[in-house]
Amino acid sequence: MQIIRQIPNILTAGNLIFGSLAIFFALTGHLSWAPWCIFISAFLDFFDGFAARKLGVTGELGKQLDSLADMVTFGLAPGIIMVILINLSLTNDLEKRREFIQSIGQSEQLGEFQKNYKKDAPDLLVLNSLYNHSRAMHFNKGLETDKIEGEKETPVWMSYLPFTGLLIAIFSLFRLAKFNIDPRQTDGFIGLATPANTIFFVGFVFILNSYLAADQLTDWQASLALFLLDYKVLIAFTILFSFLLVSEIRLFSLKVKGFGWKGNEIRYVFVLICIGWIVLLKLWSFPFIILTYILISVGSTFRKKDI
Repeated sequence: MQIIRQIPNILTAGNLIFGSLAIFFALTGHLSWAPWCIFISAFLDFFDGFAARKLGVTGELGKQLDSLADMVTFGLAPGIIMVILINLSLTNDLEKRREFIQSIGQSEQLGEFQKNYKKDAPDLLVLNSLYNHSRAMHFNKGLETDKIEGEKETPVWMSYLPFTGLLIAIFSLFRLAKFNIDPRQTDGFIGLATPANTIFFVGFVFILNSYLAADQLTDWQASLALFLLDYKVLIAFTILFSFLLVSEIRLFSLKVKGFGWKGNEIRYVFVLICIGWIVLLKLWSFPFIILTYILISVGSTFRKKDI
């Protein structure tokens, strides 16, 4: 019986483990695996509270353990992911890198390498290997330097900009502490919840992988990807969403007490729009879903004030 009462804490520990794995994969080149670890953590984070209520074992210990695990999964992990994404945007010309990946099939030397690569889910470790092979091939052909024509150089002061991503971890820390002592956040949220914030940012990993993997993207998709992956856009989103974490903006909760339309109008409208985003953009849809969530919440708040 005592073991059963520990199920919520075991689920919370699972949240921490997969959050830690997301960080490990992000730092070892397998960035494309990190979002899936975070999604598993989010699933466990939802069900640890659900299990605690069903088993009647809610208490201060579980509340504190949940916040500590969330700090890793929904604070530190997205912060590190953004450090990596901003750094890639600053130090690499993504268009040039993509051109090299698309052209390697023309090389007999790299043909087998490309064939093996196609079997695997694309991740940055493989993509960087492809790019580095391409650079080496050009260098061996007699180029005097391994610098590719048109590749951008990063000024020294800009090399510190990627650490802007750690603002997410800092503001998540304050967000989680604030949530624990704020009695107003029962039926909704005041400020952006850390899981929603994390889902927004991991969506950029899917956009990056899809773009660099030389998938069959339309012109507008390629243009959208380049815009969203620009370091200025990434930094702007980082600062904006860090502010939203600790803001006084009211955001609705997706928890429903019944399935009727009345009282759940905003939730059903949101779900329908989300389905549209998923159909249109698939894995690219996550940032747009969270932006829709914020805009609908803000619009609903102003509408209530007008009434």
